[in-house]
Amino acid sequence: MHAAEPLSAPIVIAHRGASGERPEHTIAAYELAIAQGADVIEPDLVPTRDGVLVARHENEIGETTDVADHPEFRARRTTKRIDGREVTGWFTEDFTLAELRTLRAKERLPLLRPGNRAFDGQEVIPTLDEVIALAKQHGVGIYPETKHPTYFASLGLGTDEPLVAAIKRAGWDSAKAPVFIQSFEVRNLQRLKTMTEVRLIQLIESDGGPADGSVARYADMVTPTGLKAVSAYAWGIGPNKAMLWQGESPTAIVRDAHAAGLRVHPWTYRAENQFLPPAYRTSDDLKARGNVAAEISAVLRLGIDGFFTDFPAIGVRTRDAARGVE
Repeated sequence: MHAAEPLSAPIVIAHRGASGERPEHTIAAYELAIAQGADVIEPDLVPTRDGVLVARHENEIGETTDVADHPEFRARRTTKRIDGREVTGWFTEDFTLAELRTLRAKERLPLLRPGNRAFDGQEVIPTLDEVIALAKQHGVGIYPETKHPTYFASLGLGTDEPLVAAIKRAGWDSAKAPVFIQSFEVRNLQRLKTMTEVRLIQLIESDGGPADGSVARYADMVTPTGLKAVSAYAWGIGPNKAMLWQGESPTAIVRDAHAAGLRVHPWTYRAENQFLPPAYRTSDDLKARGNVAAEISAVLRLGIDGFFTDFPAIGVRTRDAARGVE
């Protein structure tokens, strides 16, 4: 297959840090990703009760911290309805930052990534300001995602304003700043377009639609007409990696997005067989590592402008090899 040209030199986005090798969204995971050559680190952002943005994939923290081992917080376990789904556990918006600081992070996928359990209990939940400071110290960018923005806004804990304030404090408020803000929702990105000059990325799932109801289906967003509408407020799209292929043949998403002036950053490239298409698996053991480098190589030939990976070292080597970098 002839390689297509990206609109921008492909970047390696450390998905929740080097989360294949350290518990996700910890300073240790971000530091390892930086050491491995990632261009940007990704903090998913959720607020505390006192309005501080912290890095967690979800506001439910039972899976990623030792909160269940803290008897003083036992009564805070509850069930909430978030974006149409019932979720039971402990939630960041019910804790102050000081309370969250008494918890320690743990591996979210202990059966799949047992080696990461050696790092359980070592790391606190980092704040956005701490992630920014780390990124600035090492000269890399950040790629924050605002999680459930409509839900949090309904609680009076909007995430857009404190995020913009933080990046402005960092001196990052231009289209050239090393910042990409991403969201699965639409209206908050449109609002962010009026608040900051940094690059915005519309995340796109392979099914369903945005939780804010702004578009009926994500599928409508990846038509030429839909992509043109997205380009009015976003710099790029972040599609589920499965959307780039129909069997072994590429879909038109990369080509059509580029035609609309949008960069394409698919997610998420993981090394374990469980997450790989059958062609790239090395065995029937879903925990074993397959050939994710070959999967990344194939998608780079489509002309993507970057990609999310839990394994930045593999991603950097593969990207560099595809670009002929020694």
